[in-house]
Amino acid sequence: MRLGINLGYWGAGMDADNLAVAQEADRLGYAVCWAAEAYGSDAATVLTWVAAQTERIDVGSAIFQIPARQPAMTAMTAATLDSLSGGRFRLGLGVSGPQVSEGWYGVRFDKPLARTREYVEIVRKAMTRERLTYDGEHWTLPLPGGPGKPIKLTVHPQREHIPLYIAAIGPKNLEQTGEIADGALLIFPSADHLEETAVKHLRAGREKAGKTMDGFDVCPTLPLAVGDDKDVARLADTFRPYTALYVGGMGSRDQNFYNRLARRMGYEQAAAEIQDKYLSGDKQGAAAAVPQELIDRTTLLGSVDRIADRMKAYAAAGVTTLTLAPAGFTLEERLASLRAGTEALERAGLA
Repeated sequence: MRLGINLGYWGAGMDADNLAVAQEADRLGYAVCWAAEAYGSDAATVLTWVAAQTERIDVGSAIFQIPARQPAMTAMTAATLDSLSGGRFRLGLGVSGPQVSEGWYGVRFDKPLARTREYVEIVRKAMTRERLTYDGEHWTLPLPGGPGKPIKLTVHPQREHIPLYIAAIGPKNLEQTGEIADGALLIFPSADHLEETAVKHLRAGREKAGKTMDGFDVCPTLPLAVGDDKDVARLADTFRPYTALYVGGMGSRDQNFYNRLARRMGYEQAAAEIQDKYLSGDKQGAAAAVPQELIDRTTLLGSVDRIADRMKAYAAAGVTTLTLAPAGFTLEERLASLRAGTEALERAGLA
């Protein structure tokens, strides 16, 4: 199992430290550095900046939002980033959510699975440097009856095949991801529930495509807080607002994929309470309603030995790249967490 690092969103108050975190992860041998985007910083600019000042670590979008870019533009960005980084780019895609898609980008959040499938097909076709034509439900290239003509990508990508990941949560999206992608970006993964909530659906998609799970990258992100085992409850409190935001406030009441995931993990009553409180404006109450067990199962908390044991469980559950989001109020704390992650991987015998 390999390790990754997720820098999250730029503009969160730790921007000056993020480059140092990426560089330390590069020095420690982490496999990939991911950057996110929502409606603030864009991932492409951040990844270009990081790639220019690191040497070995891959840089990946987690995610490029599908409603934010036409697929041909994403192919251009992927080819450019892969070329500039010397073949170190990983393309992560996702549909975002209805509030961002429709409120920020003005793109209807309809038929997300079909849109994702067409998007991936167009991106991959453009990357082959064929003249681009496509006739689908959501995209038609070139547009009929006008001056458009089939065009091919002028940039020669560093690699013929850039690894493509999809952020997936729901069963149908996970199955399609297994079918059409090279990896899955997961969030709130519990090693105890990973087979039931994710891997079996990914496996079904791979089988549908006539493939196995060999070579497919199962890549969850887990927040990390290192400390004494007797302080696990206190460490869990660090992530209460984070968990409450996703389970309670992401998307709408009817379309919150993270809330549905918590319910599938057996936290139906807690998920409902968290959402009710969050959407009513009681964010502190929502955070307080998050069960400690839910946080502990979806993060890495405690001593290096405890984290090593959890890493073994994730590897046994099918994880191939474990992406860490280290907590810390200072740069020194975040760097120490990175080193602890490497040490835990070694103690687990997974390095």
